[in-house]
Amino acid sequence: MSNSSSITQFLLLAFAETRELQLLHFWLFLGIYLAALLGNGLIIITIACDHRLHTPMYFFLLNLSLLDVGSISTTLPKAIANSLWDTRDMSYSGCAAQVFLFAAFITAEFYLLTIMAYDRYIAICKPLHYGTLMGSRACVHMAAAAWASGFLTAVLHTANTFSLPLCQGNAVDQFFCEIPHILKLSCSDAYLREIGVLVISVSLAFACFVFILFSYVQIFRAVLRIPSQQGRNKAFSTCLPHLAVVSLFISTAIFAHLKPPSISSPSLDLVVAVVYSVVPPAVNPFIYSMRNQELKEAIMKVIQTDVFQQS
Repeated sequence: MSNSSSITQFLLLAFAETRELQLLHFWLFLGIYLAALLGNGLIIITIACDHRLHTPMYFFLLNLSLLDVGSISTTLPKAIANSLWDTRDMSYSGCAAQVFLFAAFITAEFYLLTIMAYDRYIAICKPLHYGTLMGSRACVHMAAAAWASGFLTAVLHTANTFSLPLCQGNAVDQFFCEIPHILKLSCSDAYLREIGVLVISVSLAFACFVFILFSYVQIFRAVLRIPSQQGRNKAFSTCLPHLAVVSLFISTAIFAHLKPPSISSPSLDLVVAVVYSVVPPAVNPFIYSMRNQELKEAIMKVIQTDVFQQS
């Protein structure tokens, strides 16, 4: 029996055994990763460069794109390299770093989505107080609080998880280092301490979910009272992308971690993990730019400017 002090590396779950499928996964994940970097990068550059987009809504969107780049860059490059080189190895320190960064980015993203719901609530339900409640200093403080809370939570989870004695081998049944799968390697009742931290984190996440739900109930009530169809459409166009991103984020995470054990299998767990850790960061930029005409025009302006400068 080994313990955590004797483990120098972990073995991640392989996507496929045959070389042809490994190369297929390599190209697929490389394409998804580049698309995520391109989409989020365009949003970050566009919002930073276009002064018309220097508003609270787009400031939070810029932070969301930064978190998306961070979260997908934590998991996917290693999976791409493993598929290309036909390896499964992950160093102990690399695994700890991956757990820390993924937990930090994911937690911060959910807190930021909650703040974005509050922003939309104030903009639509209390427009006269928007300038006061959502000033530049308040927005910076809220975004900083989301980032700091995510990294603080990640420190607690990482310290708890990797202080446990691990004696169930070093094979992680996932394509990246994830806390629940690390806990399965523990042979001590000390894992209950990390379970306690997880329960507290889930409780905070549930409180955020309730707040988002309450905000949108109030938002939809206010939107339905707007007399003009044009006004209702404009209000919906600013809310629906955020609601779609929140729904995708929550639904994939809930299914990944709360699916019935009767339908659980290594292959299904692998697919679900890809869906909740890879798909949202890659899809979020397209969701936000799909119905936002102002953002689409600004992105096209950035692209055209870059093309003309190169030519």
